[in-house]
Amino acid sequence: MFDKAYGALAGLAIGDSFGDAARMPENHQRFGITTDFTEESSWSTDDTEFALLTAQAIIDSGGNLDADAVVRAWERYVLGQDEYHRGGSSEIEAAHNLRRGLRPPFSGMYNAYHISDGAAMRAAPIGIVAGGDIAKAAAWAEADASVSHFRDGIWGAQAVAAGVSRAMAGGTVDEIIAAAQSVIPPDSWLAYAFQKAMAIVDQFPSYEEAWIPLHTELWTTYKAAAPEAVPQAFALFRLSGGDFRRGIICSGNFGRDADTIAAIVGALLGALNGCEAIPRRWVEKTRYPTGTCLKFTKGKDLREVAQELTALIK
Repeated sequence: MFDKAYGALAGLAIGDSFGDAARMPENHQRFGITTDFTEESSWSTDDTEFALLTAQAIIDSGGNLDADAVVRAWERYVLGQDEYHRGGSSEIEAAHNLRRGLRPPFSGMYNAYHISDGAAMRAAPIGIVAGGDIAKAAAWAEADASVSHFRDGIWGAQAVAAGVSRAMAGGTVDEIIAAAQSVIPPDSWLAYAFQKAMAIVDQFPSYEEAWIPLHTELWTTYKAAAPEAVPQAFALFRLSGGDFRRGIICSGNFGRDADTIAAIVGALLGALNGCEAIPRRWVEKTRYPTGTCLKFTKGKDLREVAQELTALIK
């Protein structure tokens, strides 16, 4: 279980850093597509650091995550730092709402970016601790996401948490996708987009064939919308066939919200395969976050966090 937990966290951090680097103009100019980390230092974005916030909320609560525990973590680790103005728009607005005295669900409902993929990017630690318990993963994901999201933004987080949870319990690629779909309301935009993404993969069962349809058929004007990014991530996960390196390279080069898409794919593949299946250099390259958005995460050891989360699995 530790190997899978560490794999999920490491995979998320690798996808986050890889996707952010791959979409940079310098990488496009040098490589066309990015297939590996360069010699330059890697860095973390809000995806890894907010996932660590969720992990810390779980740890601080002793494995009893609820909305109050989430708010306490945000107050301590987000509002408690000197200033917070970097990261996802949904998280920035949630911080403003908390400072105004709003609490979940209203801090998420009254948020102009409540439909973003910002809650989905941080849901993997929930799936780790809820290993195999899909209902628990969905309930905790709702508690965590409600501070900053509403409706599809919450459902996207629940899908990721459920998928990681099933992967932690030894699920196959198809079983992981089924677990994610099972927690999405069938009459939602997210469900419609998810079904469309899976239909594209059914019709075009290779990255090369599915690449353009996944971009054009799911496109939204806001590139970080959960109904676009989350189904794309699960489609790319399915197309990977469970291969970690292939999944990261393809999702990291996907464009759009590539750091979040690759972070989700990395978390799913890491939980599926375990950390031992991930290139060791990639694991070490991203093991210590840079605190780009949340200062408390700077230098935290992902291996130690994985150990703490593993100890809370029941």
